[in-house]
Amino acid sequence: MSSGAPQPINRLAQRERALDAEPGSAPAPAADPWRLIQRRRDPQHDARDETLFALANGALGVRGGFEESPSPTQGSFLAGVWERAPIHHHERHHGFARNTDTRVPVADATAIRIRLGDAHVDPAHGEILAFERALDFRQGRLSRSLRWRSARGETFAITAERIVPIAHPGLLCIRFHLRSLDYSGPIALESSIVGDRQAAAQGDDPRIGAGTGLDMSTSHTAADESGAWLAQHTRASAIGVVCTQRHRVQGAQFAGASADTHSASQTYAGEIRAGGEITLEKFVAYAWTQPGATGSAEDLHAAASATLDAATAAGFDKLAQAQAGEFAAFWRDAAISINSRDADQGKADEQALHFSLFHIFQSVGRDGRNGIAAKGLTGEGYEGHAFWDSETFVLPALAFTAPELMQPSLIWRFRALDRARAHAREMGHARGALYPWRTIEGDECSAHYPSGSAQYHINAAVAFAIKLYVEASDDRAFLAGVGVEMLIETARIWLQIGHFNARRGGAFCIDAVTGPDEYTALIDNNYYTNRMAQEHLRYMLTATRELESTAPAVYAALAAKLGFDKTELAAFARAADAMYLPFDARLGIVAQDDTFLDKAVWDFAGTPPEKYPLLMHHHPLTLYRYQVCKQADALLALVLAGDNLDRATKRRSFDYYEKITVHDSTLSASTFAILAAEVGHADQALRFFHETLRVDLDDLHANANHGAHMAAMGGSWLAFAWGFGGLRVHAGRLGFDPILPSAWHDYRFCIVWQGRRLTITVDAQAAHYLLAEGAPLDIAHAGERLTLVCGTAQTRALTNHAPAFPGRFKALIFDLDGVIADTAHLHQAAWKRLAGELGLPWDDGIGEKLKGVDRAASLEIVLGAAASKYTNAQKQELADRKNGYYRAAIATFSADDLLPGAHAALLAARAAGLKIALASASRSAGELVERLGVAQLFDHIVDSATIARAKPDPEIFQRAAAALGVNPAACIGIEDAQAGVAAIKAAGMTALGIGDARILVAADAVLPDLQQFNLKDFVVPQ
Repeated sequence: MSSGAPQPINRLAQRERALDAEPGSAPAPAADPWRLIQRRRDPQHDARDETLFALANGALGVRGGFEESPSPTQGSFLAGVWERAPIHHHERHHGFARNTDTRVPVADATAIRIRLGDAHVDPAHGEILAFERALDFRQGRLSRSLRWRSARGETFAITAERIVPIAHPGLLCIRFHLRSLDYSGPIALESSIVGDRQAAAQGDDPRIGAGTGLDMSTSHTAADESGAWLAQHTRASAIGVVCTQRHRVQGAQFAGASADTHSASQTYAGEIRAGGEITLEKFVAYAWTQPGATGSAEDLHAAASATLDAATAAGFDKLAQAQAGEFAAFWRDAAISINSRDADQGKADEQALHFSLFHIFQSVGRDGRNGIAAKGLTGEGYEGHAFWDSETFVLPALAFTAPELMQPSLIWRFRALDRARAHAREMGHARGALYPWRTIEGDECSAHYPSGSAQYHINAAVAFAIKLYVEASDDRAFLAGVGVEMLIETARIWLQIGHFNARRGGAFCIDAVTGPDEYTALIDNNYYTNRMAQEHLRYMLTATRELESTAPAVYAALAAKLGFDKTELAAFARAADAMYLPFDARLGIVAQDDTFLDKAVWDFAGTPPEKYPLLMHHHPLTLYRYQVCKQADALLALVLAGDNLDRATKRRSFDYYEKITVHDSTLSASTFAILAAEVGHADQALRFFHETLRVDLDDLHANANHGAHMAAMGGSWLAFAWGFGGLRVHAGRLGFDPILPSAWHDYRFCIVWQGRRLTITVDAQAAHYLLAEGAPLDIAHAGERLTLVCGTAQTRALTNHAPAFPGRFKALIFDLDGVIADTAHLHQAAWKRLAGELGLPWDDGIGEKLKGVDRAASLEIVLGAAASKYTNAQKQELADRKNGYYRAAIATFSADDLLPGAHAALLAARAAGLKIALASASRSAGELVERLGVAQLFDHIVDSATIARAKPDPEIFQRAAAALGVNPAACIGIEDAQAGVAAIKAAGMTALGIGDARILVAADAVLPDLQQFNLKDFVVPQ
């Protein structure tokens, strides 16, 4: 592994090359923004396509397999049905998770098999003459058409439609239409419920899970003319399920029923002639119990039958119409459009965004009893577990499109609060609640604590989602009823895993945790964890004070219940204010943790594409030893809680972590897209946007067959609205700071906020804000406050986020002291000697103030309050005395005293044909560069003897530019002092700081020294 400087990598390009090498690897994006269309069946990728075309309603999920063709990966899932199995630890330590829960497939009732005479026929084994499968995002419907020829030469056409109604949690509806084109004879459709599916095998992929072989136990099957049903139960979790079916049929008659130990079927048969048709409307209803109460099969059957009574009475068309209404209401509030310079690409982008929002909308739970699993209800990846990413990526997308759908997921977390309290005790915490890393019912299911239970930031994620929900919905009743209790109990954990560190000046430090980047584990002061904990604590305090003010009786009852008082609240406040946020002054970036930047850098050049993702090819300890990120969690903190840092620091941080992040996590690209847009890297933002947008559509991580990536889908919308739209919430107020990618003409998105509906349109000239519905609303555009009134648009020009570098610059203007040579310490030594002779105080702060300041102004700083005691003549004598000390010190200077990188930087600029000037406050600048041996590399020298006003006045840099004959806007000024940077910016130039980024905050970029200077990073070749 290399320990050299990080080199940029492009994991997206590597994945694209790999996909190009695999013909037919994914459905080609159709030029239809509202439908995902597949016109060629690809049997090698049936499992992936079953994921893409899955339907769900938050309770029931049904993969998109074909009714007439068996598939080992076709499955149906209920969010509330799971099984428990022991975790076998060979070394079981205190607090280790003892069990894991796995969402197991329930009986699947999609099967409608075709029989010609006595023989079953499967179109998959015939000749496909025409094929189309379409997922309609506006209708919430899956449809398919197929024309095929059997091995015996008969030709048929099939059309199939499927919905999983949002309004009916346990209901599946199928309309299956078979037409004979040239066959005459006996035909039958056999409609079945099949209940013998096991959980998917794990193999070597940890992204599937450990629930291999778990299944439902079938206890009862029955079928007759009125219907068929199958009863199941789990063994350990004691959940009972009944699946029952009923039909409306045209063109055939009931011909019999059968049931065995794992299935129940009904058959409809008849004679068909060429041109004849059979239509079967199939209605399937599930009923299930809560864990621990399997219930009687008869009671569940009665509940499911009641659902079927209503469904069959309504019929497929009426249910489909209601389903379309559910989606129409959603799309009214979540409308988006992209007008790209490449029209087909724009439509493909719209399609992918609609696809993402469609899957989120249909997968989110609505009953408050289930979380949002990492794969939704589309597959078996991660065993059906919910993680922190539901609160961090999925719920934030809903906050602005359907905020009412956030509440059930948060209620699910509240229902699990007692289990979180129990988990906290397992982890050794005497008070508070700790939500588990991965869970279904509320218990920790992670067997690998370094990358699982150690991710304490899950508590902050829940707090983040509570805050965003309350801001978006203004649901104060939720906050008072359950929100504050969750916030306080989860906040208590921070004070138990953190401490006030005397060695860091009393800063509050959090030790031995793992952040979102799972390639780094069990570290101290993870930036993301600390920053999100700080936000958690501050919001908890705000919410608690609000409760005390608005509902004192509720506050008093909660204080009594939880046992908190003003002393504990004060401790929370002190921890938040003293939170340690690691920062690397040399690089001017946030540090991922205390030790990350000290590690060797991963050998990216030596790692071939087939060795990604790294977690599949390397032991975790190997990954922990290097600077390599699965996802850069420090950057995620800048996205979720970045208002404490300036844009330049964010840009430097982005540039650094982008080079060492491999994006093996599907969560990563959206974070990079959002931050790239914020810091002005528009092209990179668009590239990362496309990666998160097409994670599943292009199967970029080669695991879409396990289920769709809900967080990446949420991240797609966030990359669009938070990234390009610049959407943020500050102190409860909406803010925008949009950019327009060069590949787009314009774009538009709608959001809902506190009962209002807004439309934001961005084109090349401006951002246009329209309040389409609701009371007046204050928002911000690039920091400017606007008041929106319903029906009246407000328009504001776009701000320029583009980074200053690299640019088409023509000249470099260098400061001397601290940039070319380290003479600042000689100046300080001379001034310090003079101060000592005069009996004046001295400290390092005085020395810092002298940087970049001319001799007369420096003397005033040194004399301080005593300056008035000296005449002008005496001051001149003192200045000359100091200068004598300084000149004596530089008399021995030579080329050996050039600062590292200075000579190379000057030579590179000269070789590139740039003009070069020196702008120094030192009157000895000309003599000094002669001694240093670089005088011939400067086209002009300006020192304090030739100007009237010292830095931070821009005069010295303006004179240098004029002498070079270059417009100031085409110059880079290079300085190590705040006064010098201020002078550069005032002169209309771009500033490159040399030194400490925390001090040189006004610079456009900061390097620790010129040794890190690479001309091509700053100047575009002429």
